[in-house]
Amino acid sequence: MTVWGAAAVDEAAGAGVVHVGTRDVVTPLARERARELGVEIVVGSPAGPPAATSATTAARPTVVVPAPAPTAAPTAAPLSPAPAALSAALGSAPRPVRPPSGALYRRGAPIGRSPARSHTPGHAASAPGAAPTGPGRAAAGGRVGRVVVVGAGNVGMIAAMRLADADTFDEVVLVDIDEGRAAGIALDLTHTAALSGFTTRVRGVGTVEEAGRADYVVLTAGKPRTPGMSRSDLIATNAAIVGDVASRVARTSPDAVIVVVTNPLDEMTQHAWTSSGFPSQRVVGMAGVLDTARFQALASLAGAGPADGVAALALGSHGEEMVIPLSQATAGGRPILERVGPADLDAAVDRARGSGAEVVGLLRSGSAFMAPGMSAARMVLAMVADRGEVMPAAVLADGSYDIRDVYVGLPARLGRRGVEGIVEIDLRPAELAALRDAAARIGERLGALA
Repeated sequence: MTVWGAAAVDEAAGAGVVHVGTRDVVTPLARERARELGVEIVVGSPAGPPAATSATTAARPTVVVPAPAPTAAPTAAPLSPAPAALSAALGSAPRPVRPPSGALYRRGAPIGRSPARSHTPGHAASAPGAAPTGPGRAAAGGRVGRVVVVGAGNVGMIAAMRLADADTFDEVVLVDIDEGRAAGIALDLTHTAALSGFTTRVRGVGTVEEAGRADYVVLTAGKPRTPGMSRSDLIATNAAIVGDVASRVARTSPDAVIVVVTNPLDEMTQHAWTSSGFPSQRVVGMAGVLDTARFQALASLAGAGPADGVAALALGSHGEEMVIPLSQATAGGRPILERVGPADLDAAVDRARGSGAEVVGLLRSGSAFMAPGMSAARMVLAMVADRGEVMPAAVLADGSYDIRDVYVGLPARLGRRGVEGIVEIDLRPAELAALRDAAARIGERLGALA
């Protein structure tokens, strides 16, 4: 009798099949590894079952245990059916494989602690602290190595849940200064694997260094708003947190793509870029996806039809200077003004602009987390899918729309390694002026931060 472990499966990965004897034992970890690699476990020799040594074994047939085909990376659904003016840019992408199952510094946590220990990269991708495959290089079976969610608060929890449920990554790691909370949420999420059908490993640790080298980092670190507080009121407090985390990520995961969720979003994304020293293409802010989803939902309530039938792009800043070009918005493939009157549309835009504060006021403690967490995961999965999907995101302006050198919400084409380019769409003069004004306001706030 031979005991087959995961290492034996790894050695046989090239052949795509492992032949084991009828009396051999295949460990559960080996079977899991076989599923990940797409390796077939065959009971019996390559030429058939081994010679029988008794009447019992002679009567025992050869059993083939096929390994399920590796799960393909889910492709992120487009924000909505593309309007005619955007169809060439947005293209079409299939919807996710399945819908989602039901903050080192989470929002509200104290700031900073020195890492208790660190791990040396360079071991197997499945080991904690090991170097993953890196952006643009899929792991065995078409999967991606590791995504780290910094912050085990509500936003981080929802983002981690969606990323694990997508079954795209080898590992999702939650990082929080309250290591017990991170580990507890990770274990609780692990318990849902059979319910949701994912094989992604989930861990919870206390530092970025313990998480290990990542392909993608979702940064939810920072304090949340409280009733009566604007996003800008958080700028000084959260800048210290974001700067520290971004610099740690740069040392631990020099090839990672960072998705920033922390408020004030545009300013914190630019601060993460400067603190990390990364190319601007690998630091991107989440807000446009969230604000677009909010507008889609509110336009639906105003009579535009199903939310996922509303196509729009929320640009500008994540706040009072949010710009939704209604000239480009459609509902059911038709101009949205054919479904909803101008006054109701303006009201939907205003409510979308203030939706974060509205949720904060209703909750009375804490801020929105379901839609933000889902939006952050949505961006990461779009990048992993590497289909060049165009999404509204906070990116460093490159002269498009006559805006330069400031992070602001623009239509961006996303790929495996982050932002592939900024897409210019036709805007009416008033819409373009509002977008430029938003960029100017963000620049003023960045000047105050400096």
